Amino acid sequence: MLKFDENGLIPVIVQDFRTNAVLMQAYMNEQSLQRTIETKKAVYYSRSRQKLWVKGEESGHFQYVKEIFADCDGDCVLLKVEQVGAACHTNNFSCFYRGIDGKEKKTELPDSSVLYEVYDVISDRLVNPKEGSYTNYLFDKGIDKICKKVGEEAAEVIIAAKNRSNEELCYEAADLIFHLLVLLKEGEIKPEEIFSELQKRR
Repeated sequence: MLKFDENGLIPVIVQDFRTNAVLMQAYMNEQSLQRTIETKKAVYYSRSRQKLWVKGEESGHFQYVKEIFADCDGDCVLLKVEQVGAACHTNNFSCFYRGIDGKEKKTELPDSSVLYEVYDVISDRLVNPKEGSYTNYLFDKGIDKICKKVGEEAAEVIIAAKNRSNEELCYEAADLIFHLLVLLKEGEIKPEEIFSELQKRR
C-alpha cells in the first residue's frame, strides 16, 4: 500500500533499466501514477506548475517504463525506465552531476549504455519523426539503402585500418556501428539479442 504525503504526493526515484544508473528524482500523485501505469510513459506531478507533466513532452526525451517498485515502507516509488536521450534538462545523462560542494562533475553515459542510448534515439525517430533527420531519411529509403550504407561504412573501416590511422578507424567504426543499429531497428532486433549471441562465443 503506497503512502502519499499530506499534499497527496510520493517521491519517485528513476533508474535506467539496463545499467541501474540513477537518472533523476521527481514526484507523483495518484493520477500521475495511474497515467504512468496506463501509458507506460513516465508521468510526474510538477509542484512548481501544479499540474501533471509527461517526461519528454517538450524535449522528446521520453521515459518508457519497464518496471515499477515500492520501497519497504511504501512511501517511495522506484521506476526502471528506458531513457531516450538525457534525463536532465541540462542535457546531462543524469540529474546527479554535481558534488555536494556544488562543483560540477559532468556526467557522461556509462560505456555499457552508449549503444542502447543511440538505439533508443533511432527507435524514437520511428515514433516521432523529425524533419531533416538522417535516421528518418534512411528509414524512408528502406532496407536496400540501409544495407548499402552498412556495406559502404564497412569498406571505409577496412580502408582506415589499412591506413594505420587510429583516429580515422575510430570514426569510421562509429559510423559502421550506427548504421548497424539502424539496420537492427529496421529488423526489430534489439542490441541485447546481439549481446546474447556474443556471449555464446566466449
